Amino acid sequence: MEQLGTGIGWRPEIAEAVERMPGIDWVEAVAENVCPGHLPASLLRLRERGVTVVPHGVSLGLGGADRPAEGRLADLAARAEALGSPLVTEHIAFVRAGGALTASPPLEAGHLLPVPRTRDALDVLCENIRIAQDALPVPLAVENIAALISWPGEEMTEGQFLYDLVDRTGVRLLIDVANLHTNHVNRGEDPAKALAELPVEAIAYVHVAGGFERDGVWHDSHAHAVPQAVLDVLAELASRVRPPGVLLERDENFPEPAELERELAAIRATVDAPARKSTGAPAGTGSTPLPKADGDRVPGERPAATGPARQRLALAQAALLSALVGGTPVPEGFDRTRLAVQARALAGKRADVVAKVAPELPEILAGSYRRAFLAYAHGHPMTDGYRRDALDFAAHLLFDARVEDAGVRQRLSDWWLERSGPAPLSRRPAARLARATRRVLLRR
Repeated sequence: MEQLGTGIGWRPEIAEAVERMPGIDWVEAVAENVCPGHLPASLLRLRERGVTVVPHGVSLGLGGADRPAEGRLADLAARAEALGSPLVTEHIAFVRAGGALTASPPLEAGHLLPVPRTRDALDVLCENIRIAQDALPVPLAVENIAALISWPGEEMTEGQFLYDLVDRTGVRLLIDVANLHTNHVNRGEDPAKALAELPVEAIAYVHVAGGFERDGVWHDSHAHAVPQAVLDVLAELASRVRPPGVLLERDENFPEPAELERELAAIRATVDAPARKSTGAPAGTGSTPLPKADGDRVPGERPAATGPARQRLALAQAALLSALVGGTPVPEGFDRTRLAVQARALAGKRADVVAKVAPELPEILAGSYRRAFLAYAHGHPMTDGYRRDALDFAAHLLFDARVEDAGVRQRLSDWWLERSGPAPLSRRPAARLARATRRVLLRR
């Protein structure tokens, strides 16, 4: 297993600070934010110094009912090769649903959602991971995610689900101890029990991050300091195995570099602390018998065809995502209150990401941006990524919501026209621009 050491999530906002931080052995970059042909100068300088860079994907949707898209896999492979990475990572989650398998409109969550811990979901996930492993030039590791909601009728614990996943595919694990803490608060799942059931020898590295609690719900924000409770879960893991790598994640609300360095020091101290007596069963043994999805299947053997399982999973995920982003009825068995919290969290994250993708929109709309976007999101699910979402939001304001302020309307119109066509405004003849505008007006 690759020994990575101590690292930090590389983000453009803290790129210079990361370069100056002492004791940084490696960094992790969000794969979708890196262009292989135009790598950020900061990442190039880090690589030249011998700092390992790992691409961390967020959009494959390996836990979804559909097979991973060839284009997304090719993009992730290209990033791994461009960065000279020893491995790539993704999430055990679904991020989109609907489409051909359900004969319904495709929907995107804009965030990571949990897969049900069922035999159907495990069969599909295993096949999707094998497809990804075959397409990638380096080993794949997959991350456990945080969740605000639980699926009804689950057949395994998180530890059992991950144990069987590794047993069947040989995939490595990225264990996020902050997510284990989140699931402890939100779903009553004991982190020590999950760690006791894990195949710790499969751990590639560990994430550590902060969050906050509100009204009894833990929000995995990646925008707050790492709390002691998360360090305690890290200590529990370190008492069972020394992780090959550990990484501090921070995505926004960045503190001064000195504060990040103090957090890194606390993480190092926790991992380096003498092993303490752990609770639960010995690591990797599986304190309870692990359910097998394939009966008497030989470990590592490919499962039977997953077509029916994909169909059932597709229908279940589409119903859940539609309730979260489209306002359709809550599927039977789900906690309505928690689903409402999750729906608000998805809409809020969507507003935040659109503001980053199209920073001109909050500037144009000033203090009304967030309120206007959340009202728009309530009846307009995302279907084609955040950049399309920004354009659709602007078009909605122009042609449906009818912005009253003439100055705001003009600036919004100029922005939308500049970005909605196949070429920038400056390259389009005036007549063509007028025709394009008329077509849009007629459609709405």
